[in-house]
Amino acid sequence: MSDLRTSRWTALGVLSAAGLMTILDGSIVTVALPAIQHDLGFSPAGLSWILNAYLIAFGGLLLLAGRLGDLIGRRAMFLAGNVVFTAASVLAGLAVSPGMLIAARFLQGVGSAMASAVVLGILVTLFTEPRERGKAIGIFSFTGAAGASIGQVLGGVLTDALSWEWIFLINVPIGLATVALALVALPADRGIGLAAGADVVGAVLVTSGLMLGIYTVVKVEEHGWLAAHTLGLGAVSLALLAGFVVRQATARTPLMPLRIFRSRNVVGANLAQMLTLSGMFAFQILAALHMQKVLGYGALETGLAMLPAAVGIGSVSLFVSARVSARFGPRAVLVAGLVLLAAAMGLLSRIPVDADYVTHLLPVMVLISGGGLVLPALATLGMSGAKESDAGLASGLFNTTQQVGMAIGVAVLSTLAASRTGNLLAAGATEAAALTEGYRLAFTVSAGLLVAALLVGLTVLRRPAAAGAAEGSEAVHVGV
Repeated sequence: MSDLRTSRWTALGVLSAAGLMTILDGSIVTVALPAIQHDLGFSPAGLSWILNAYLIAFGGLLLLAGRLGDLIGRRAMFLAGNVVFTAASVLAGLAVSPGMLIAARFLQGVGSAMASAVVLGILVTLFTEPRERGKAIGIFSFTGAAGASIGQVLGGVLTDALSWEWIFLINVPIGLATVALALVALPADRGIGLAAGADVVGAVLVTSGLMLGIYTVVKVEEHGWLAAHTLGLGAVSLALLAGFVVRQATARTPLMPLRIFRSRNVVGANLAQMLTLSGMFAFQILAALHMQKVLGYGALETGLAMLPAAVGIGSVSLFVSARVSARFGPRAVLVAGLVLLAAAMGLLSRIPVDADYVTHLLPVMVLISGGGLVLPALATLGMSGAKESDAGLASGLFNTTQQVGMAIGVAVLSTLAASRTGNLLAAGATEAAALTEGYRLAFTVSAGLLVAALLVGLTVLRRPAAAGAAEGSEAVHVGV
């Protein structure tokens, strides 16, 4: 039994290392963008595609990758994804032109989707006892927060001390070690076979619909919400996704069996996650911009200023979340965390132009620690009700709503902030005042999104006792 426990926790370490690499890559790139633009000659508009190419591939392929993991084996999909991501990181580090770097970033997104889509599926099949599962999810969430905090600081250090190429090349030793350890630590699984769900038409519909939808969202800031470009592509994306739903209802071997949506907790957790991350991911970007453009912080100072938030999230998810979830249930923990996050955004919505870090920002960073309660609870609820044969699908769905939520949040809140700032500048306001008012508006909307997520948690998600009575299989899988 001890050997089994050791192997499971070793496997968790491998999964967490892969998650760390993915999150690290996402946060480390942002601080190096000016250096990349200078060396490779990116245009201001083209520079955004260093982020967008990764996001489109990652978000668009998660659902397909999750289902393929169920079919061919989640271990095989995880290994292949890490190989693709590591090779793409080498290509990115050797890039000599904008096109080469954008292509490498797209391939990184493909590899991330392949590996990330099945991680939760592997995790919940390894840890079936409720308390251990809660602890495992907490550790996994902690590594995500660690990756975000390390990336913000490490990106500035590597770019200043060495060069921007090293923000990609640092993934290589992590990726190689992850693959080597995964070959030994992760249990082999055969999958249920391609014949059990090789819905090619459904795969084309959902992948193209998601990619086009994410592309439309990330281009909103350039074209506007009501532009013909946005409305036209948005309509096509919705039509493709509607066609996918129809296909899943009629196909003999659907890519995503609609039975997964019979669980209120699965539906509610994914909806709450989209709303939560729409508000919270923009916080990382807009708060950093406020510190640099209004308060005059440098890149390294900004990373250090936001470090308490990431450390708080990681510490709460690692040391607190599993214990309180085991006692009160993931739904209650989710609600408590969302209250803290909404309060943090409420404080930011009133931030003054001459904000002092200790007085105005540090309390926000402390309240953001509520994310350490929210993220593990969402992961637990998002995987609830899924049969073992559908665990990869549920994992892919959960990660897809995560990426879509982040994309929508960045597009909406950044556009609102920019529009408000532009109007005030035109009216004669100072740049600092106009920027601050723009950010305050975005943080107000962010607070509203978190309140909406809170309402979903209170009205859609089941209380532990009700879940056990009405959805017995869910109580077994989630331990609520």
